[in-house]
Order: sequence, then C-alpha cells, then structure tokens
Amino acid sequence: MDFRHTMKGRRALSAVAITVGLLLTVAGCGGGGDGKSDDRGSSPSAAARSSSDGGKAESRTPEPEAVLAEVKGENGLTLTVTSAKRDQGGFVTVEGTVTNNTDNTWIAANWRGDERELSKNGASIAGASLIDQKGKKRYFILRDTSGRCLCTQFTGGVRQGATTQWFAQFPAPPADTTAVDFQVGSMPPASIEISEG
Repeated sequence: MDFRHTMKGRRALSAVAITVGLLLTVAGCGGGGDGKSDDRGSSPSAAARSSSDGGKAESRTPEPEAVLAEVKGENGLTLTVTSAKRDQGGFVTVEGTVTNNTDNTWIAANWRGDERELSKNGASIAGASLIDQKGKKRYFILRDTSGRCLCTQFTGGVRQGATTQWFAQFPAPPADTTAVDFQVGSMPPASIEISEG
C-alpha cells in the first residue's frame, strides 16, 4: 500500500513539474520586453504598410467633401452646397458651408426670410428655398410645430474669415425632379442635383 501511494505521489509531482516547465517555455517564447519590434508578430496589414512606405506611419487625411455648387455674393460671402439628399420621409436635406470673407462678423439677418413667423428663428437660413424650374414650384423650409425652421441658426453670427456648416430641410419635389436651384437672401441661385439618400 505504501508503494502504491508513493507512485501516485511521484506521478502527480511529475505532472506538475512538466506543466510548469511547459508554461515557462511558452512564456519565454512569447516575446520579450526588450523594446525591439519584430514584424513577424504583427498583423499582415501592419507589416505590408511598413514595408510599402519605408517604415513610416500611414497618415490618413479626410476626403474633401464633393461640392455640388458654390456661389459668391453679399460683399464676400461664399455659399457652398455639398449635399442634397432625398430621404424616405418625403423631404430633401440640403447641406453645405458659408464662408465669411467680409470685413466684419456676418449676421444672417436677411437669410431668415420675410414671413413674420420666421422672425422667431433669429439669424438663420430659414428664408432659403428650392426652386423646381421644370415643375414651376418653389419649396420653402420645413418647420416644427412651434414654427421654428428645420435649419441651421447662426447664433452669434459668423466671424470674419470663418467657415461654418449649415443644413436645411425641404418638402421633396416629385421623384422625377432631380435638378433644382437653391436660393437664399440676395445670393445668386445655386443649381444642384438631388441624390437618393
């Protein structure tokens, strides 16, 4: 009986020793903390990137937005339209930027429109419209139940030399109408193409 217990004890001790030895071997092969880098352990894309650009880090610059239209007017203002998408909800969202190249801070007072209800929108793009030349219709900016436009408000104006983004939502023209003119304030009309959202 003593002999059998001794053999079981030796087998258990041997199993523990072998397991510890294997763990130390695996840990030793896992790479060191010597600060040296080895591409064999890195991902294929990282190795390909470093070999294709001479080891320099790859820098990604954001793609510039496509410009659908750009118009200049009002003493140095530049209006750019970058997107006009038809959404499934029955409206068109138009987006872009306005750049103030005037000598002062620009307040969009004459962009808010002439309607009395739109005056509560302050300095905004609420007076913009889409003109469907083919269908001979003008579409005004949508409003919420409080009468506020579904558009950008230029709170505090746009500083001299600054560019700011804007958006405006309109009822969608018929599905076969893809070309419209975007008009706001005394800016010239910007001819744009509506894409499906």
